[in-house]
Amino acid sequence: MSTGTDVIADDGAALAFRDYEAVRHRLPAPRAPASCTHAVNLDAIADQFDVFLLDAFGVLNIGETAIPGVVERVAGLKARGKQVLVVTNAAGYPSTVLHARYKKFGYDFGPDDAVSSRMALLAGLDTFPTRKWGVMASPQYGRDEIPEGAVFLEDDPVAYQQAEGFLMLGSSVWSPARQALFEQALKDRPREVLVGNPDLVAPVESGLSREPGHYAHRLADATGVEPVFFGKPFPAIYDMARTRIRAGVPDHRVVMVGDTLHTDILGGQAAGFHTALISGYGFFAGEDPSSAIERSGILPDFILERP
Repeated sequence: MSTGTDVIADDGAALAFRDYEAVRHRLPAPRAPASCTHAVNLDAIADQFDVFLLDAFGVLNIGETAIPGVVERVAGLKARGKQVLVVTNAAGYPSTVLHARYKKFGYDFGPDDAVSSRMALLAGLDTFPTRKWGVMASPQYGRDEIPEGAVFLEDDPVAYQQAEGFLMLGSSVWSPARQALFEQALKDRPREVLVGNPDLVAPVESGLSREPGHYAHRLADATGVEPVFFGKPFPAIYDMARTRIRAGVPDHRVVMVGDTLHTDILGGQAAGFHTALISGYGFFAGEDPSSAIERSGILPDFILERP
């Protein structure tokens, strides 16, 4: 049986940073801005932008709790005529569940105000032949948005053997035993692996949880099968977000806001947008990110104490 979510409690950020650096060869190249400005929160940079692309975990919420003051801040930006979109790697959640979560937190986002890596992957399936997919995800949400004929990857080796390709959406019920079955299946017969959530970790109340990206890179290292990624920092999710941005808004008036250098900031830069790193919540959780920025070479346009 699955052991549930793998959570890193001690020195999680340092370990995750090391892991992100180890897979840099699979990530986009950074684009350093001319300068980096420190500011208190989103209100302090609001005049410079028309569109705010907000990560969810670490910007809107930590685990199942909204970050204090952010509901009001987002509402204030919208009241000033700013467009606010959520751009999230939460591929484990169907769209209906995702919107219900934001509503529960107190956010007022419409059906077109959120773009997830799950949406980007599902849209990308149109470019692949129809096949029987094995799906890494929690069955608790049923088969909503899951391709017809797909099977959940659990503890039966046959499911891994019979799948014609794999979709990695969520890791909340993943386990070392399931990872071992997955790796062996790909060694026995290489097949395509599509990853909806490239995050290595995500902030939860008790630390940082291991996410599908962590397991996808492990698979690649162990089997030589290179995954296809659809979420941040890769282009597909930003291409989808661009279709939601108001017509006529130039890239320099758009800012990607997130708590992670290797996903939010790197991806925003690669897409041609300005970027703002949250230092007080999420990945860095109040730590000084200067050392990580220097070591990685990923420099945001702004560092905000809080969203």
